[in-house]
Amino acid sequence: MLTIEGPPSHSPYRLNQLLIELQNIDASITSIGARYIHFISNDQDLTDKDYDVLNPLLSYGPDWDLGPSKGDKIIVIPRIGTTSPWSSKATDIAHGCGLSSINRIERGLIYTLVDLTDDDSLRTHCFAALYDRMTQQAITQFDQLDSMFDIDQPQSFTTISILTEGIKALETANIELGLALNNQEMNYLVEQFQILERDPTDAELMMFAQANSEHCRHKVFNAEWTIDGKPEQYSLFDMIKHTYQSNSEGVLSAYKDNAAVMSGGPGHWFMPSTSDQSYSFIEDNIHTMMKVETHNHPTAISPYPGAATGSGGEIRDEAATGRGGMPKAGLTGFAVSHLRIPDYIQPWEKSIGKPDRIASALEIMTEGPIGGASFNNEFGRPNILGFFRTFEFSENPSTNNAWGYHKPIMIVGGLGNISESSVNKLDTEKDSLIIVLGGHLCS
Repeated sequence: MLTIEGPPSHSPYRLNQLLIELQNIDASITSIGARYIHFISNDQDLTDKDYDVLNPLLSYGPDWDLGPSKGDKIIVIPRIGTTSPWSSKATDIAHGCGLSSINRIERGLIYTLVDLTDDDSLRTHCFAALYDRMTQQAITQFDQLDSMFDIDQPQSFTTISILTEGIKALETANIELGLALNNQEMNYLVEQFQILERDPTDAELMMFAQANSEHCRHKVFNAEWTIDGKPEQYSLFDMIKHTYQSNSEGVLSAYKDNAAVMSGGPGHWFMPSTSDQSYSFIEDNIHTMMKVETHNHPTAISPYPGAATGSGGEIRDEAATGRGGMPKAGLTGFAVSHLRIPDYIQPWEKSIGKPDRIASALEIMTEGPIGGASFNNEFGRPNILGFFRTFEFSENPSTNNAWGYHKPIMIVGGLGNISESSVNKLDTEKDSLIIVLGGHLCS
């Protein structure tokens, strides 16, 4: 594995903000430096010609101050066993530039902390402030990088002994596999597999957990409801769809694709002709496309990347609507509990605390909107709409019973255009070549 130091990773402002955050944990810290570092997995030694191509690829970004280079080093890398989005793009670019001997390029950060205390507890808290524990890990020695590019071999599935050990076996698997099942769900699984008279595999439990995850709550939205002994006519999802069913005028597509489409009107696309590839204005009926969804749990755990990937997924969905749409403008919205700004806590901001696994409302509101806006802007779709609210209420804080947005609502959405010829998907034919250009489908 090769290592090549990269450019500064933080602007002077963000580096100073990080220093202030660390000094609130350990007042002895006097300064901080931060830069990217690149790790290259290669089959054979790179030639001078290879380095002439690679070095410019890994030299990018503004010429900011790196900060100090002498002090305690903390290296932050993607979790071992994962491949970061940056790595996927960088490796593809390297291959496109002829660097075929490179298997993968990964990127990390090196932080340099000057005058860091020897207190183990304070050091641990400082390190925790430097990385996202969900997607990254921190190390202090370069020899700990030896397993960075290791690929685990697929393991055989195992079974969980529900029939002989009951719910205790499932509770253990729930922790070891990180399934995040609640008691109601575990009792349901035990009952169902007892009926089937067999034990579940770890793969089956993982699939159940994924189907019941933050992004796939269809078991709730499509469930049958019985209230006061009376079956309800509509599920929650039926209620949501009822407005469309009652008045669908002007709606060309809804509840059947990645985004909805409503009727627009005549307009012009500026795009190349399929005959001679010259650009010109082409008349068409151009319709309006729209999408809104939530990315709550990821934003609660890791606000910046959680909100960023939420926006990215919504952009992808708009582009994948019908046979190709064109995202145009984005929105993000946030609902959180009391901000409790240090040195500015308001009289009404009473709180019973929050789970340690999630970010604070203030962290969500200082990092989340920037993450959502950054992904929008970097994609070329400006984030021009949004909302923000706080709410938290407790009748009696001593009872540990309160209402609020500890788990935030993070809404991502956007608007775009789509050609009338591309609103509805078609079945593909064997051996056909499909190309999407500017919202039009060509074959």
